[in-house]
Amino acid sequence: MHTTEEKLEQFQRLLEIMTELRAKCPWDKEQTFESLRTLTIEETYELADAIIKNDKKEIRKELGDILLHIVFYSEMGSETFDFDIYDVCQGLCEKLIYRHPHIFAGETAENSEEVLQNWEQLKLKEKGGNKSVLSGVPTSLPALIKAHRIQDKARSVGFDWEEREQVWGKVQEEIDEFKAEVAAMDKDKMEAEFGDMLFSLINAARLYDINPENALERTNRKFISRFNYLESKTITQGIDLKAMSLADMDVIWEEAKAVERNLQK
Repeated sequence: MHTTEEKLEQFQRLLEIMTELRAKCPWDKEQTFESLRTLTIEETYELADAIIKNDKKEIRKELGDILLHIVFYSEMGSETFDFDIYDVCQGLCEKLIYRHPHIFAGETAENSEEVLQNWEQLKLKEKGGNKSVLSGVPTSLPALIKAHRIQDKARSVGFDWEEREQVWGKVQEEIDEFKAEVAAMDKDKMEAEFGDMLFSLINAARLYDINPENALERTNRKFISRFNYLESKTITQGIDLKAMSLADMDVIWEEAKAVERNLQK
């Protein structure tokens, strides 16, 4: 791997390139914080895709794209004398030191659970930081991820089940309440109760140390793989998928599952 000096040399090179692009490139000169915002979100999802695929070459590439955005925002901040990359790095270093007293201040943390609890408590104490436990959860987060973060933050201050097995009673309660609204066919209440049911299931996932986003994405990919197999098989056989019965589809669906099992062996 590279030395610290080599890493700093490349980072300096990146900063110099960014300054030149901002000064001379028509597209780069036109960009604003707002124009880059959606592109930054897109790049983050592309990194997430690469991580899901465990494609290290692609991860490296996407990390570069995100680093570009960080340097880009910092360059724009320096032009208005609001902040530059030094301020960004300094603020991050100070935050990391402050939130890791078990490393830098002689305190102790026996496990990762204690580290996370201390992290959330320290965030609340920071000057200008979040005023409430849940205020730090971004409003624009996708709902499933947001639910997990909300529950995780509530847990950090002790708002949680005493025993994780207790969550199943809540899950069953929410399922029953949803089924009652389905029977009544009240669409508004059905939606509300379905949300409660999902929230309780996400809570169960958290308690059993399962990332619900990863779990659902795993199922998504599994479904896509099986459906693609079904579609490919029918095309090969010259069969119109729309004309098939569900029972006939299920036969091929089971074939797809068998293929998966064989590949996993």
